[in-house]
Amino acid sequence: MAIPLDAAAAAMREAMRETVKRYSLWYLLQGALMVVAGVLALIYPLLASVAMVYLLAWVLIVSGVLQAIGLIGARDVPHYWLQLISVVLAIVIGVLLLRQPESGLLLMTVLLIVFFMVEGISKIIFALTIKPFPNWGWVLASGLVGIMLAVYLWANMPVGAEWVLGFLLGILLICEGAALAYLAWKVRTG
Repeated sequence: MAIPLDAAAAAMREAMRETVKRYSLWYLLQGALMVVAGVLALIYPLLASVAMVYLLAWVLIVSGVLQAIGLIGARDVPHYWLQLISVVLAIVIGVLLLRQPESGLLLMTVLLIVFFMVEGISKIIFALTIKPFPNWGWVLASGLVGIMLAVYLWANMPVGAEWVLGFLLGILLICEGAALAYLAWKVRTG
């Protein structure tokens, strides 16, 4: 027998509410850390932008090396050469980003646009899932801010990519961190 859609949605909302209640301390801590990181990104937007490029560079290098280790002795694996090309590209792009981080800012701008959009949509869905949980609107608002930042960044690309990335990341982290911390605080005290 099929469960009615309303009953399934209500069960999912209740499960989300219980999760927020159970882990409210972790949500509070995560929110506070996000606000601190956001303030630092606003104070040092260029540093935050360049740090994102360095982080991407190291992720590419480490993942390329790990993938290369996995390919040792695996020449008979289908598409071995394609995987080997992927390894080389990851490592080369990572090294290039380390050598010239400013050239990676445009790439990071595009990645940040995607992140802001996905994060914004995710927060909106989360907010609508926990509705009418107290203060769910703050989470909804933080999702809308993420989407607006993605649209703003897209409209102003590539001008100002050097500082805009860190600045917008700071705004997003503060909004989402404050919303998450406030929600967790209300759950703990309410």
